Amino acid sequence: MLTGEYRNTIDDKGRILIPSRLRASLEGDTLIITRGVEQCLWIMLPDYFDVLRRRIMDGPGAMFDKRLRLLQRRIIAPAQECEIDKSGRINIPPTLRDSAGLVLKEESVMLGVYDYLEIWNPAAYEQYMAESDGDFDEASQALSEDLKLEGRR
Repeated sequence: MLTGEYRNTIDDKGRILIPSRLRASLEGDTLIITRGVEQCLWIMLPDYFDVLRRRIMDGPGAMFDKRLRLLQRRIIAPAQECEIDKSGRINIPPTLRDSAGLVLKEESVMLGVYDYLEIWNPAAYEQYMAESDGDFDEASQALSEDLKLEGRR
């Protein structure tokens, strides 16, 4: 289980430290990093990425489906394997850093979202959080209603 919010600086070689608390929940030393949604990066275990890849790539006609091609180009194509080094760092490739607005020698936000990690530029993350307040309220209300219905079963 990967949870928590962490702030780490990306070093001058493009590496970021994965906090030891998160590393303890990871199996192996290889991760997949790719573009996420809302201008962040996603980092996940290869097995989890493979589930995502199959949903986007497999099946008859996947390459002819307009929406799937968009996901293939935005999520699958830029994905790269990265190794966790002995110090617990991973290297974020320059193209992915640029796509998320991450800057060398500056702070980033790393979020544990249970099955995967997100990396954000702090200003983009704060802006997203502020702009999504109304949506969060609606989602919270919908969850409350679902939980109430589930409790009646």
